[in-house]
Amino acid sequence: MFWNRGMSKESNEANETDRTPSTPTPEGATAEGATPAESVSLMTPEELALLREKADQVDGLKDRILRTVADLENFRKRAARERQEAVQYANQSLLEKLVPALDNLDMALSAVSSTQGTSMDSLKTGVEMVLVQLKSVLRDSGLEEIVAQGQPFDPTWHEAVSEQETTEVPEGHVLQQLRKGYRLQQRLLRPATVVVARQPKAS
Repeated sequence: MFWNRGMSKESNEANETDRTPSTPTPEGATAEGATPAESVSLMTPEELALLREKADQVDGLKDRILRTVADLENFRKRAARERQEAVQYANQSLLEKLVPALDNLDMALSAVSSTQGTSMDSLKTGVEMVLVQLKSVLRDSGLEEIVAQGQPFDPTWHEAVSEQETTEVPEGHVLQQLRKGYRLQQRLLRPATVVVARQPKAS
């Protein structure tokens, strides 16, 4: 009888164990750990604030990197453009110094042309040769003479010193060129000094 009572007690405990329901393990978590969502929910407000701050810092660094890359690209393009212009306009300073020499040769040629005598003919020929040669060299270097006589006045290339009433040319056109102008490629070296025509007043 004693043995039967002991067996009955052990059998009852085993049955109770079998009837106890087991708790299922949440998906994405182990029995020992929590899910990522549960981990975030378990963070303190201070930890959440720190996490957001770090995320903002990452975004800020990303924007700075993008701006830096854009600035470097702009710098590269600007440097290439300036280098090209430096090569294109390398002779600008030299040409500016030579322009007055052209003026002197022009004036000398005009003076010789107004002097009579065979002795002046050879001098005139020599000056003409020098002037033609000099202009050819300067033209090959990119120097261009600004043609102003009879052209519409253009403040980009012309400098008006006065106006004069006339019917020889239309109003607003260059009546007289007092001094030649020059440009290097499309860059102005010196404007042409001109007198601009004005319509005569009705009498």
